[in-house]
Amino acid sequence: MTSNAPKTSPVRYAGLDGLRALAVILVVVYHLFPPLLPSGFLGVDVFFVISGFLITSLLLREQAMTGRIALADFWRRRARRLLPALTLVVTVCASAAWIIGGDVLLNLGAQVVGAFTFSYNWISISGDTGYFSSGAPELFRNFWSLAVEEQFYVVWPLILPLFLLIPRAWGRAAAALALAAASAAWMASLVSAGGDLTRVYFGTDTHSFGILVGIALAFVLGPILRRSAAPAPSEDAARLPVMVPSVTLPPGWTIVQPKTAPTPKPAPSLFRPAWMDRSGTRVAVSVVGVVAVAGIVASAMMVPADGGITFPGTLLAASILSVIVIATATWPGSAYARGMDAPPLRWIGERSYGIYLWHWPLLVLAMAGIRGAGTRSGVPTWIGVGVLGLTIAAAELSYRFVETPVRRYGFRGTFSRMVSQLQRGPRSRLRALGLSAVAVVVVWGTAAGIAAAPATSGGEAAVAAGQVALDQANQQAATASATPSATPAPSATPTATAEAAPSTPSADPEPTPSPTPITGDEISAVGDSVMLASAPALLERFPGIQIDAAVSRSTWAGPGIVESLAANGELREFVVVALGTNGPVSLDALERMTAIAGPDRSVVLVNAFAPRDWIPEVNADLSAFASSHPGVVVADWSGAISAHTDLLAGDQIHPGASGGHVFADTVATTIDQIEKERAQRQYELEMRVRENLRLHPAPQVR
Repeated sequence: MTSNAPKTSPVRYAGLDGLRALAVILVVVYHLFPPLLPSGFLGVDVFFVISGFLITSLLLREQAMTGRIALADFWRRRARRLLPALTLVVTVCASAAWIIGGDVLLNLGAQVVGAFTFSYNWISISGDTGYFSSGAPELFRNFWSLAVEEQFYVVWPLILPLFLLIPRAWGRAAAALALAAASAAWMASLVSAGGDLTRVYFGTDTHSFGILVGIALAFVLGPILRRSAAPAPSEDAARLPVMVPSVTLPPGWTIVQPKTAPTPKPAPSLFRPAWMDRSGTRVAVSVVGVVAVAGIVASAMMVPADGGITFPGTLLAASILSVIVIATATWPGSAYARGMDAPPLRWIGERSYGIYLWHWPLLVLAMAGIRGAGTRSGVPTWIGVGVLGLTIAAAELSYRFVETPVRRYGFRGTFSRMVSQLQRGPRSRLRALGLSAVAVVVVWGTAAGIAAAPATSGGEAAVAAGQVALDQANQQAATASATPSATPAPSATPTATAEAAPSTPSADPEPTPSPTPITGDEISAVGDSVMLASAPALLERFPGIQIDAAVSRSTWAGPGIVESLAANGELREFVVVALGTNGPVSLDALERMTAIAGPDRSVVLVNAFAPRDWIPEVNADLSAFASSHPGVVVADWSGAISAHTDLLAGDQIHPGASGGHVFADTVATTIDQIEKERAQRQYELEMRVRENLRLHPAPQVR
């Protein structure tokens, strides 16, 4: 291979822009309007198949025409295609993130490095290990698929000659399909073993099957398409006489010229088989293509399932359907191909790269700037519509003024044209200076955003502050218990308050119930990271409260903690449990905690608020359990905080300082209500006893 090979003319395959349009529509709708296409993420796999097919077809065409592949030219063309839009998106959106601030800047430096080095998928995998990483709004997270494709662009031209050693196209396709099967099987095995889904989905090794089936299609379809591109000579052209140029011959020489030249017999490999042009064949191909497109859309509408059904099941099915769509769309003379090349689809397909790059960062910025939250909290429809409009506008401007000039003139040519603008009239000079100023501003904004990026997310900081407050409270309690207190001397005369309460109600009972204020010494609290983040407010509201909270706890951990406290004689009158954030509740665990608490204690179950699929079921289960168990009540944290989500961190789960007070107030209100009901019952009991004594007075003893 060499970089000095002659250039080949560009080639365009019908229908690919329409398939690109379908792929980007699926992904954009999945992100901006999630309920419409729950599995719209499979549009990425459609892109993978297109990339594998198109790049391999172009390389094979160049090799067939020139006998070699110009690696430097190939990579230069890829850089011209990818880098201009990518640089624009990264610098503009990073500068906007710096203006907004907060969690949207988290790990911005690593994201920018991953974007420009096309290693974003592996950087994301290596950094997505902590409890709080799943809730962080990752600004350029959609760049992971671009990284996978660019890694393919770098490696595949180097490996292709090994495939060309296989003598037949079908053998090469079979080798590519074998590698695709291995990649899909590797994904399935990791999923079945409970592997991290980010690792499974973002990994180049586990998610290459779409590219590989596209490669297999190129090996099979490439020769057919090249034969289709070679025009067959017409009968009239075959009958034309052979024109002999006029020459001067030596004496005695003559020219013998036949009336007609024999009809040349073209090599069979230059022309497509006749059956491909039959009308019935074309109709059948069109029907198959339409069914394949419908299958892709139907797959995107399915709710993702757990395990290998979706990863890789649905993704692999979408890849196979994409192969069918490409094969039918590129079929010579197909009406279906013309339909896939309709002007609206072609317009979207030509700008699909920019649309894909812009839509996700703009969504993250909009959610952070307007709602102070990440995308997992749900995307309002009006925000989705606004982001869609901005995406289309940004992609069009990028395509027209950035991507197209660089592809047409190259990097140096584009720069030279900008410099020449300075030597023209005032308007051109002003335009060039304005563009230069904007470039300086966004580059400076990107650097400022990287420098200002926080080390931890807002949720992590809130939990860390809660842990510090809890550690200080535990240390103070330990110090106080280790210091002996002076024992007051007994008074010589017992006071009235020291006397035992009479066994019969007083003659003048209180006119209303009188609940006793509850102090922290009467409360044991067991919870997850939400309670831990609320610990400062709980300690302030209930001095002396006993708190056992930790990150990533579920209800399964509750019974062991409550049992340990009870065994040590430390379980108090009110048992507060907040363990619903990290997964579905275990009814068995709730039963065990309630049994350990016993009938003499009150159990308070704090419901959950988080942008997680299981939260509604968790809250419904807690309410049902409390309604069927005397002495168990629900503290409605979800209802209390849902109107004040601005008091939560960017993950929309963990409360900040003010949100912690809402949590503490919710618990306090519930406990106060329990005490009021207890006082009411006590009051009613005393009133019944008093009334009974009035109606049945005790006999006088003489």
